[in-house]
Parts: sequence; structure tokens; C-alpha cells
Amino acid sequence: MRKKSLWFFMMIFTSLVLLAGCYGGENVQETEKDGDSITDEKVGKSVLHLAVAGEIPTLKTNGAMDGLSQTMIQNVFEGLFRIDADDKVTEGLVDTYDVSEDGLTYTFHLKENALWSNGDPTKATDFIYAWKKALHPDSISPHAYLMESVKGAAHIQDPDHELYGKVDELGVTATDDFTLEVELENDVPYFTELLANPVFYPQNEKFSEEQQDKYALEPENLVFNGPFTLDSWDHDQKWTLKKNSDYWDAENVKVDEINFKVAKDTSTEVNLYETDTIDVANLSSEFVDVYKDHEEYTTSLKSEVYFLRMNQKNEFLSNTNIRKAIDMGWDKEQAAESILKNGSKAAYWLVFPGFVQSPEGEEFRDRFGDLNKGTPEEAKELWNKGLEELGEKEINLDLLSYDDGQRKSVAEYMKNQLEKNLPGLSITINQQPNKQKLALEDDLNYDLSYSGWRNDIADPVEFLSVFLSDGAYNWQEFKNDQFDKNVKKAMVDFTDIDKRFAELQEAEKILIGDEAAISPMYQAGSARLIKPNVKGFTAHANSTYSYQWVTIGN
Repeated sequence: MRKKSLWFFMMIFTSLVLLAGCYGGENVQETEKDGDSITDEKVGKSVLHLAVAGEIPTLKTNGAMDGLSQTMIQNVFEGLFRIDADDKVTEGLVDTYDVSEDGLTYTFHLKENALWSNGDPTKATDFIYAWKKALHPDSISPHAYLMESVKGAAHIQDPDHELYGKVDELGVTATDDFTLEVELENDVPYFTELLANPVFYPQNEKFSEEQQDKYALEPENLVFNGPFTLDSWDHDQKWTLKKNSDYWDAENVKVDEINFKVAKDTSTEVNLYETDTIDVANLSSEFVDVYKDHEEYTTSLKSEVYFLRMNQKNEFLSNTNIRKAIDMGWDKEQAAESILKNGSKAAYWLVFPGFVQSPEGEEFRDRFGDLNKGTPEEAKELWNKGLEELGEKEINLDLLSYDDGQRKSVAEYMKNQLEKNLPGLSITINQQPNKQKLALEDDLNYDLSYSGWRNDIADPVEFLSVFLSDGAYNWQEFKNDQFDKNVKKAMVDFTDIDKRFAELQEAEKILIGDEAAISPMYQAGSARLIKPNVKGFTAHANSTYSYQWVTIGN
């Protein structure tokens, strides 16, 4: 058996400290939580209490997932592979697997004791069903581009190809109930890393077909094969996960129940923390100064980059000089250091420093460094040039933003800076809950949008492919033929790693330095308080979390 790994890139992440979200826990005895008495039934159970900023956008493995969706999905479902507590890819439902000598055929032998929560075994056909569903035009996943290494997947997604929509042509076969054979278009060194992404998770075919349009809308419309089940879901308010007794590794899941409460602002979180309702609170800048010397205070840097999308359907933002002026026209360092104050770093790039190296040890940032970095005076000059080209004296733009307090502060700071430094610019902030914000972005119903991306694999293509002209997440009408050529080639061609590395560097320069299609804002950090009784909470490098290794002390 030949196992493959991402051998040509190094992932050099700043050490992640336990947690980057709003989480906490306790051993429940006979106490009261939020006014509700903990009944005798719960005495002695290990219960984790967490707070999150908003509603779960989707629990469909072929849905439009944000970090919260992916976190929930990877805790209630499991695929062939998963990310372990040390951020390494390891076997999930795979018992063993084999790879052909040419790297084009993978044969996965599934664990026969891996059951769905209704008692059904997880079969090879459940994977085939879910993968085809993620590629079908009627139910295509925004993450379907991750499947393009599988034979036929790219053509099935291409409206101009004769295989468009013909999901039965996908190179996957169930040779028996517990053996899945996958054919690839090219030898992809990190294919098993890709398989840890939820878009490759299975769906119980029989159950899903019975549910039809109701699938994943409520707990009763789902069955689970991961460490936990979704027991209840009070939309926009709270939900509960419970340990899945049918999970193949249930004996190593130590927490019995996880209660989530929606807390949209930091002051609410801190109050919940101080009253022992939750044991972890994510801190915004105004609370960092209060708690920075507290023994339970900690910070970490995440592999998550925020940026400003600029919708080129807008006649003003179709002008390159206007976009470059907006990118250059505000103080990113000040935003990171004085507004966020949580370890975040100002960004003039999409692929952050230390993310990957070439085989010779060249950092990705070494070649072009910071992109489109300049002074307010240079930004004003570009702005005036753009106004002249457009024949305008004033421009009004809407800025779509998140509705939580910390990112609201960043949006307001950016608005003030840009209006000050770019005469004639007026910005109106439109704050939306994340689910509604994603829908507006998907419909291109915005001018500017405060957005972000996190990686799943240690490869620059993970960030850059977001902006392919025909990609599912090209939510700003950006199109550059050379950019598309470089990135698409990198997605399938690994024959010359040095050339691939250089062409991805050039693609990022086109995206930001030449076109200013986006304005990088910052690499995200987190500041939080966490009480010492919560152990084993795993914060992954891609800003998602796993709960199955949590233990809660007294």
C-alpha cells in the first residue's frame, strides 16, 4: 500500500492555541444554566457549553459552507479521511487503501463497523451518491472545484462540454458494499488531503432520497455517521449536539453533549463567560485591553485571510485605478494593531507569509513581497486618475459587512479612512448576518464586501482558485485569462513543481498587484479567555474545530 502526502510544500503555521472561536464547557452537576435547571438526568454527564456568532448556514455537504457550517458538518459526519488533533490528515472511515503505481487509481476499503445513526452501514455507494450530487447541475456544490482531480469531474461541471451534467461518467465505482475505487485525471500528490474536505463526505442515499427537499433542514431530516448527532436546533438561537453511540470510535469520544448558544456581540459573550455560562469568550479589541494581563487570556494567528471584494459589475469598480486606490487608501497596520488588537496582521497578499515554500526553500512571498502597498498620496493620485477616466467627481458605494461588533469596527474604520483619503467617495455600510451576507455576495448584490477565505490544504491554489472567472466563488466578476490559465494548470499539472510554484506567484501578482481585484485586509488572529478545565479542544489551521477529543475537568 502506497500512501501519498503533500511532499512538495511545507506548511509553517504559527502554533494554534487551543481555540479561535467562542467556546467553553463544564462538568454539569446540580446547577443552573441560563435560568434552566439542570435535571438529574444530566448529573455526571460531560457537557460542553459554547457560544457562536450566528446561525448555521447549511448542514448539506454539497452546500455553501462557511467556517461554522464546516465545523458542524465535520463533527456530525465523517468522510474517508479527517483532520486529527495535530492537524494531520488521518484515516476516517477508511480502514486501508491502495494506490496504483501511476497514482491514478485509489482503492479505499471502508470500515464495516461505520454506521449511520439509523443503524445503516456507511457504504461505498453513499460516497458515490454524495459526490455525484455535489457535481450535478441541479445540486452542484460551490466546493465542487475540489473534485476536479477525479476523472470526469471537470467536464461534468463544464456547460460547454459534452459530459456536462452526466454524473454517471464520474470515475468512481463501488466494487462491493465496502470498497470504493476512484480514478483520477492526474497524479495529485495531496489527494487524500482533499478527501478530508466535507464536499467528499458521504450521504445516506436511501434516507436522503426519502427526504428530498427537506433534507438537512431539521435534525429529523438528517442521519449522522460522525462523532456527534444534532439533537435539537432552535434556528438563530441555539442547538445541541449529542455523542453518537453508533460512531465507530465512540469509546474515544469523551464529551456527552455540546450546547451552542448564539451570541452576536462580544459584550454578551464576555457576560456569559463571567457568569460561568460558557468557559471561553472570544474578545474584541475593547475587551483586549481589559483582559490582556489575565491568566486565562491567550492569542493565536489563524490561516484565514480577510479581504475586500470589489464587484466589477459596478461601473465605478470596473475601473482598475479606482480599485487600486481603494486597496491602497487605508491604513491596514492601524486596523490590525489598534482596532483588532488580537494578533491579526495587516495583509498585502492573499497567500500569507510562512504558508508554503518551494522545494528549494523559497518562501512564496519572497518573489513579489507586499502587493499594491503605497501611501495615501499615491492612493489619491490613482483615485483622481480613475475619476477622470470615468468622467465623475463623486462616487457612492455600499459596503456589505458582517454584523458582529469586532468586524463592524473594522468596516467603520475602513469607511472613515477611505472617505478621508479619497475625496468624493461616500460609503454606506450594510451589516448583515452571515447567512444573508453570503446570499447577497452569491447574487453579486453589493458594491464592496468584507469577505475572507481559509484553506483546507497547504497549497496556494486553495486561495487563488476562489477567483477563477468560472469558479463558484468568483463573486466580483473578475476575469483575467492569464490568471485563469496559471491557476487551472496548477490544479492538475504537478510535473514541474518549481514552474508551478512560480506560475502561482505570478497569478497572485495579477490578482492583487496588477488588477486589484480584491483588497487584502488582514490575516486573522484571535484573542480569547479560556478556563483551565477545558482540555483537548482542537482548533484547526483552517479555522474549524473538532470536539471529539474534548475532556472537561472539575
